Amino acid sequence: MPGLVDYVLGFLTILLEVGVVVCALSKNSLRRYITINLYMALSAVIGVCRYWVLAHSGLSSPTYFYFYYYSDALLTICLYFALMGLYSIVLEEMKADVFLRLGTILLLGGTAWFSYGVIQQSSNKMLTHFVVELSQNLYFVGLVLTYVLWGATMKLRESRTRVIQLVLSLGIYFSAFAATYALRNLYPQMHAIWGYVPPVLGCLLPLAWAYTFWRMPEDARLAPARLAVVPR
Repeated sequence: MPGLVDYVLGFLTILLEVGVVVCALSKNSLRRYITINLYMALSAVIGVCRYWVLAHSGLSSPTYFYFYYYSDALLTICLYFALMGLYSIVLEEMKADVFLRLGTILLLGGTAWFSYGVIQQSSNKMLTHFVVELSQNLYFVGLVLTYVLWGATMKLRESRTRVIQLVLSLGIYFSAFAATYALRNLYPQMHAIWGYVPPVLGCLLPLAWAYTFWRMPEDARLAPARLAVVPR
């Protein structure tokens, strides 16, 4: 069963996720950053449901196993769309919304098709394996797209402090997870430590986003001298 630290981190994560939505609502930013807020709200609801399933079925039960992995896939897809929402905000001056939506759907469909192709080669074609594979592949796609988005903010000389903070926080979040997975494969004997890293990172992303909505006004801009100089 999870220990006290696991429960504390889980409860803190849920509070911070709710805090993101509350901060965005209080600053009249709920609609503009709707994909981020939907992801945070859904993550908080799923966090509560996971603890309910855990309390009623137990950690080793098939019910909790399936609920955890299917809900994790759903959250990964929602985070992917939250990232696309940030793309839309950064590229809004280019009037690329239609192409962005089409590209989002095609990329999501392509990732799902690739994941199914990987599972199709396996002798054990469980639907749960497809869900896990889809989550992992979408996570990798999200990591690459976040760095592409950061490059776009530099290329377009994006100066809106809130947008930069949101993108940068997501980039650090993805990078930290990628580093954790790599270190876990290199040092599997330290599994006790790696088990606590994802819950801690899960707290940091909503904390950073809540701080961004609460402390950084929508019209705040970085001084030109603080932006990277990139030839256009």
